[in-house]
Amino acid sequence: MEQHPLAGLEPASVFHFFEEICRIPHGSRNTKAISDYLVAFAEERGLACRQDALNNVVIKKPGTPGYENHAPVILQGHMDMVCEKEPDCPINFETDGLDLTHDGTDIFARGTTLGGDDGIAVAYSLALLDAKDIPHPPLEVIVTVDEEIGMLGAADIDLSDLQGRTLVNLDSEDEGVLTVSCAGGATAFIDLPVVRRTVYGPCVLLEVDGLQGGHSGVEIHKNRANANKVMGELLCRIQEKMPVCIVSLAGGAKDNAIPRNCRVNLVAMGLELDTISEIAAGLQAEARGRYNDPELVISAKAVEALGGMAMSTDDSKKVAELLRAVPNGVQAMSADMGGLVQTSLNLGIAKVEGDALHLTFSVRSSVNEEKEALLTRLRTIAGDFGGTYGQMGEYPAWEYRKDSPLRETMVEVYREMFGQEPQVVAIHAGLECGLLGDKLPGLDCVSFGPQMQDIHTSREKLNIASTARMWDYLLEILKRL
Repeated sequence: MEQHPLAGLEPASVFHFFEEICRIPHGSRNTKAISDYLVAFAEERGLACRQDALNNVVIKKPGTPGYENHAPVILQGHMDMVCEKEPDCPINFETDGLDLTHDGTDIFARGTTLGGDDGIAVAYSLALLDAKDIPHPPLEVIVTVDEEIGMLGAADIDLSDLQGRTLVNLDSEDEGVLTVSCAGGATAFIDLPVVRRTVYGPCVLLEVDGLQGGHSGVEIHKNRANANKVMGELLCRIQEKMPVCIVSLAGGAKDNAIPRNCRVNLVAMGLELDTISEIAAGLQAEARGRYNDPELVISAKAVEALGGMAMSTDDSKKVAELLRAVPNGVQAMSADMGGLVQTSLNLGIAKVEGDALHLTFSVRSSVNEEKEALLTRLRTIAGDFGGTYGQMGEYPAWEYRKDSPLRETMVEVYREMFGQEPQVVAIHAGLECGLLGDKLPGLDCVSFGPQMQDIHTSREKLNIASTARMWDYLLEILKRL
């Protein structure tokens, strides 16, 4: 890894702190080190700071001369990142920093996610807190934990000492887009018990691979295949021809990332590999026509004969049918805002561990009744199959505010700086603004950020020029506020 891979890029202070962040492991549930770094940063500069038991951090800085008595402005982002990597990447997300580089246009990390979502919010905030020559009103900076696994930090953070009621959220990925509303959601679980016994016989490795994946909120409407759902269909079709015993099953790593790969080892009674391969090829052709995933590959190959623990044929059938039965993808589109997904879910993780199949879903809706109905549907399916249901991390929708002085200011500044109108949108992805608004009555908030692409994947990139433009935009907003 280069010692200073972003040296020479502007704004220098922003990229300096982004580099610092990327040196520290900061995946979800692994935020102690980055949280302590933020506390040390504040203490070194004599800034008021507090850290809670979850590792959320709040840092306050007085207004600069002439702005001391202005109303405080809250800047907010999250410190955790989604940890995805290529199969041959040696980085250990628990202990290693990222291998940063750039091509003059974009910053990326070799072999892994970059964590621009939401490291850039932290870098922008630290650069402002560190600066001595940037005019701004009093700042209250909130940096939360575990946003990527259900907004757990925002759900439990205490904001009773904050005075600001104007919040700029820095957790958006499209330059020129101002987000003013988002869906609520929850993480749901289905656990299906299975019986495992000793089975002997020829073993087959099934794999669904080559999918694009992506963020289950931002990209759920793009008709990308879900590897876990495709595998469920494959298993059902095979079992129509021959009994099988599933040995292992693993697909996806994050509930809010559309799974790109799913692998199953199984024992086929009276192995007919040609038949299995024919079924796989047929489904591959269908799936490529049905989904926007032209590189999707479904393969089947014989592997070393097995003598070990596997599910019964009945439980193997039940697993396949459950994967086929659970809903996935867009469930409803908004009637009020063209092109906006209103309700969806993503079967992000499917894995067999011990004596159970574990399924994890990210459920989203901007209509609370539809969200509850979808969660109830999952609960019912779990019961129908003899499984158990659970959920966590439920968060409210961030509702559109008709009267928003912050939105008006940000639209005006954008128009003046860039000579065009920004897009003002509601999104299907989850943001923490709804949870924070519940804790700060009357909160006026807008979300924006620099241009990124392929977040939550190892192809993630952060545009350098956009980062500079949105930095200048943020500084002008603060001047106006």
